[in-house]
Amino acid sequence: MVDFQLDEMQEMLRELAHEFAVDEIRPNAEHWDMNSEYPLATIKAAHEMGLLNLHIGEEYGGPGLGSMEEVLVNEELGWGDPGFATAAYATSLACAPLITGGTHEQKDKYLRMVAENGALASYGVTEPGAGSDVAACKTTAIRDGDDYIINGSKMFITGAGHADWFFILAKTDPDAGYKGMSGFIVDADSPGLTLGKKESNMGQRCSDTRSLNFDDMRVSAENLCGGSESGGWMNAMKAFDMSRPNIAAHATGLARAAFEHSLQYSNERQTFGKPLHRHQAIQFMLADMKTKIEASRMLTWKSACEADAGIQNTESAAHAKRFAADTAMEVSTDAVQVYGGYGYSEEYPVARLMRGAKVMQIYEGSSQVQRMIIGREITKGL
Repeated sequence: MVDFQLDEMQEMLRELAHEFAVDEIRPNAEHWDMNSEYPLATIKAAHEMGLLNLHIGEEYGGPGLGSMEEVLVNEELGWGDPGFATAAYATSLACAPLITGGTHEQKDKYLRMVAENGALASYGVTEPGAGSDVAACKTTAIRDGDDYIINGSKMFITGAGHADWFFILAKTDPDAGYKGMSGFIVDADSPGLTLGKKESNMGQRCSDTRSLNFDDMRVSAENLCGGSESGGWMNAMKAFDMSRPNIAAHATGLARAAFEHSLQYSNERQTFGKPLHRHQAIQFMLADMKTKIEASRMLTWKSACEADAGIQNTESAAHAKRFAADTAMEVSTDAVQVYGGYGYSEEYPVARLMRGAKVMQIYEGSSQVQRMIIGREITKGL
């Protein structure tokens, strides 16, 4: 039979993450958002509590936990605040290509920096003309002796202003399509690398998002990641199979928070002589919210369990990310509706949650791209 029961360690880890969200994230979330303040101290605290980068192996200083443990924690962080969850998770995404395609030496240096010293990292793939269409990137890396010379730019790079190193995707053979794409580990202090200004975003404002510019930046050939020059694209895509269940968990946590606020408000607010939740129109909205949240969690758990079992989870991760992101947007929008005029006010948390939900339908592959992935997976054997 299928068992949805968490073991004792998983329950304790989830409870620890929830307590951290209650004590450290929620009291600060509004301040971070209103002031566009990067929550560095709280990210460091989450690291010290053992809540971040759970998938780094013990041999490199990490806890060596599985995807299931990660999604349990990330739902709670998303429940606390989606902006914090995104900012805190950026390093895990950058680590993923090293875990799947890095050399022992690369892992021992860069993953250990993260696991033992709390170093931060960013995943640099998106460009001005290449978002979900990763293969359209124009950043180039030309071999020059023992180095590569990188020129080009990236944009919307989460955590860029605080990163100690980056995973960068660039074209070593512009005529070879996706097979001409290579991954590189780039130190943040590399000469020729400059950062753009912090973007002013609609939501998740505490997450530091910037452009990267490469002007004849030299990177040692030892920092080529992915096994070969032609392995960069495939390795970068494998990273998404690891990360998308966690983004789905963030979205599930956000939706759960919006639902809980709505449920509480519907009990406190009275119209026509009775609480809001006694009106069938509102009760049905609440019921639909809860159903979608439960479905989001189950899709997330399935994709995480497949990853832990060594089963390719490309399709299940796409299902989870697409459905949970759309659910976060739908549920937070309905939460604003339940609150009425108060929901449109920034004095109440549902407005911030609604603004924070939108980008979940865009980053790490938009909802439309997830549908393309699902369509490709279900028809590839025909």
